[in-house]
Parts: sequence; C-alpha cells; structure tokens
Amino acid sequence: MQGIQFGHDPLRVAEEWKRQGRQVALATVIATWGSAPRPVGSHLVVDESGNFEGSVSGGCVEAAVVFEAQEVLVDGRPRVVDFGVADETAWRAGLSCGGRISIYVERIDG
Repeated sequence: MQGIQFGHDPLRVAEEWKRQGRQVALATVIATWGSAPRPVGSHLVVDESGNFEGSVSGGCVEAAVVFEAQEVLVDGRPRVVDFGVADETAWRAGLSCGGRISIYVERIDG
C-alpha cells in the first residue's frame, strides 16, 4: 500500500491509473465542520489493490476511507461517509481534532 504523498495531484494519478487499466475510486471532502485537517475539495484516489494517493484528513481517517473506496469498487455504489469526534469510528481512526468531515466516495468509470 502506498502512503500519503502531498506532492502529487490525486486526479492526475487517477487518470494515469485508469490508463494502466486499474480500477479507481475517488474520495472527495464535501463538507467540514469545526476544525478539519483538509479543506472541502481535497481528494484521495484508491485502486483495487489498496494503493492510494492524496489525502482527505491528513492521515486521520485515510485507512477507513480506503476501506470504503474498495467497497465502492466492488459494488459500484457511491456513498457518503461521515467522521467526527463524537463518532467512535473517528476516534478509532484518529480524527480527534474536534471537527467533522463528510467524504463522498465514488468509482471512476470510463
């Protein structure tokens, strides 16, 4: 599994991975409340092997988002996932910054 690399544009990485024939999911921050480590519009791309590029939370919930992205690649259904400090999942994943984030996860087809 690749790690977070802030120097690469996740959308360009997604294009390259699609050209290589990989299945790709895109996770996008669609809303934040309070203190959030990444702004709305931040992206994380994930392939079917679990490789990822970009960031939606500065490392706080990436593992959970990678899992959701792989589920989207299997079933093809986009989804919104929410994380916040009151959410036990967020604490387990490390989102203890005091904010909440919503992330839209979709499969990139075509």
